[in-house]
Amino acid sequence: MDIELDPPNGITGFPLGMPAADVKEAAAGLGRIQVQDEDAPSVFHPMKVLAVHPQFEITFTLRDGKALTSAEVWIPRPGPEEVNVTFRGLDVFRTPARQLLERLEGMGLTVLDERLYAFVPGLSLGFTRVAGHEVPLDTDGEPLYFQAVLTGPADYYDYKLADG
Repeated sequence: MDIELDPPNGITGFPLGMPAADVKEAAAGLGRIQVQDEDAPSVFHPMKVLAVHPQFEITFTLRDGKALTSAEVWIPRPGPEEVNVTFRGLDVFRTPARQLLERLEGMGLTVLDERLYAFVPGLSLGFTRVAGHEVPLDTDGEPLYFQAVLTGPADYYDYKLADG
């Protein structure tokens, strides 16, 4: 299975703006789904559709409960299926985190590296190295690989530019 990150448009099979019913139907094609805050989405509790595949999870967020706002893909686990998550030809979860950020900068992208988190405003991509289980560590003591990546609309992480 190949999942291509295509910010700010979405990910393979899940374009941003996709209607909620279509998100749930397509997510069910990946595996079991869990839906949160479907009836009363709010700023602090947006509707979320969690697709649980035997080897990975994807969290789809629908801020208004009507249309897909962002998709967060979690690092695939080993298993019978080959699962690839890529961005412009780069393997997001098999390329060491610091090397991936260098390659993104080499593409002329603005990368904000906050050690455990990294952001690419303007596209938008958001990465985390935070892991809830044992993983290989880099020389800085943090997870060697990113554990999750989020893609959202173009301005999703632009607020980070004002913080810097």
